[in-house]
Amino acid sequence: MKEPMTLEGYDLLLEEFKYLLEVEKPRVTHEKQVAAAQGDRSENAEYHAAKEQLRHIDKRLFYLNSMIEKAVVIDPSTLDHSRVHFGATVEVENLADDKVEKYTICGVLEAEPENGLISVHSPLAKALIGKSEEDQFIINLPGGKKEYEVVSISYTPIFSLKKSIRTVKDFGFH
Repeated sequence: MKEPMTLEGYDLLLEEFKYLLEVEKPRVTHEKQVAAAQGDRSENAEYHAAKEQLRHIDKRLFYLNSMIEKAVVIDPSTLDHSRVHFGATVEVENLADDKVEKYTICGVLEAEPENGLISVHSPLAKALIGKSEEDQFIINLPGGKKEYEVVSISYTPIFSLKKSIRTVKDFGFH
């Protein structure tokens, strides 16, 4: 399965992968070697902690590598905004209570559902893709069926909407 993402999301993915591979893993490997040199490993907490950290780093590297391999970089600003697509910001009206909700469809690693940034793989995003303004649709959600109408479709850069952008200090396993 392909993983759509913005160029900023892809760059951040590469940055984290490179940091873990070139900085964090060698640092923890060194800590493990220092701890191992202290003798009896069976009761060596530093050795076991470093070994566990390496396991977490390797799992994260494996995950990031699979995301890099599946990545499809998309620039939503170049797409037609008459229909909902990856990167679109969509206002929908919940027809049950007339409340307007706003969502932006983004990549898995860019998603912040609590801030309206929903993964392209989410049920709501899947239901929205391809819709035009005034289209109505019904979606089955965990809380039951909901009926919506598309009010507007626009483009706002995803990273300008994010409240939490990971940086190098977030990549480590300290």
